[in-house]
Amino acid sequence: MRTTHIDQVDLNLLPPLVALLEEQHVSRAAERVRLSQPAMSRALQRLRRHFGDELLVRGPDGYSLTPRAERLRDQLSTAVTHLEQLFATETFDPATAAQSFRLAVSDYTVATFGPALVRTVLAESPNSAVSCEVLDERAFDKLDAGTIDLAVYGRVAPERYCSQYLFSDRFVCIVAAEHPLADQASVSLSTYLRWPHLTIDIGQPWIDRALEPLGVTRRVAVSVPYFALAPSILPGTDLVLTLPERVARKNADPAHTRILAAPRELIELEFYAVWHPRFDQDPSHSWLRERVRTASEPTA
Repeated sequence: MRTTHIDQVDLNLLPPLVALLEEQHVSRAAERVRLSQPAMSRALQRLRRHFGDELLVRGPDGYSLTPRAERLRDQLSTAVTHLEQLFATETFDPATAAQSFRLAVSDYTVATFGPALVRTVLAESPNSAVSCEVLDERAFDKLDAGTIDLAVYGRVAPERYCSQYLFSDRFVCIVAAEHPLADQASVSLSTYLRWPHLTIDIGQPWIDRALEPLGVTRRVAVSVPYFALAPSILPGTDLVLTLPERVARKNADPAHTRILAAPRELIELEFYAVWHPRFDQDPSHSWLRERVRTASEPTA
């Protein structure tokens, strides 16, 4: 961007120039931009020197504009409008926006509050689109590259990113209705480790990460990639499925399965919205983050 001429201009003279050309009167122009009359007169002298033109010429009926000043007034009518837009506070109007919001989310997010989020975005911004992709180990690279706008992450994100706490969820165990543990309200860690396990393989080994500091492991007999599918595998088996409670309540069939409190050693999960710092002050991104926060709030 070349600025050969503008570099030589004191842009503080722009408001006095606009006022002088439109008011065609020094005193009224001074009052309009809250300058004293002597200060406005000095500004006029500087403008005359810059343009090499008198701009305003006093006559028997007051001031009149020179031909150069007439041309400047016509040019400024467009330029000032553009400058006002340039320096105005940026806003986001969801009702008229046509924007694509790109999120990286887990199957858990989709199962728990994904539908509510999509409905909210489309209701408030009907011309916009929502694109959800799998949350995986490349999510932070995608935030850096700008190919996603926001990730919903199941633990604290690296410090270089901005984040907002959304909610916590505790673990529960799901077993078949005929399982020997089905009548218990909870399961201890020692009992938990005696049974074979069904696990959800989504690249976030929450359970194994929680067990590792305790020096114990569980025996995984079956692994599947989806939350929604997993509870239907349990009937007729001795498998134990461990899930966050919100998704367990949505997917477990009470006619064929039972939900127990998980071992207390499995600490609660904390979920965060995570985004790149360059989006932190962006109005449309702020709007999106608020919709994510609202949609993710647990319901009674």
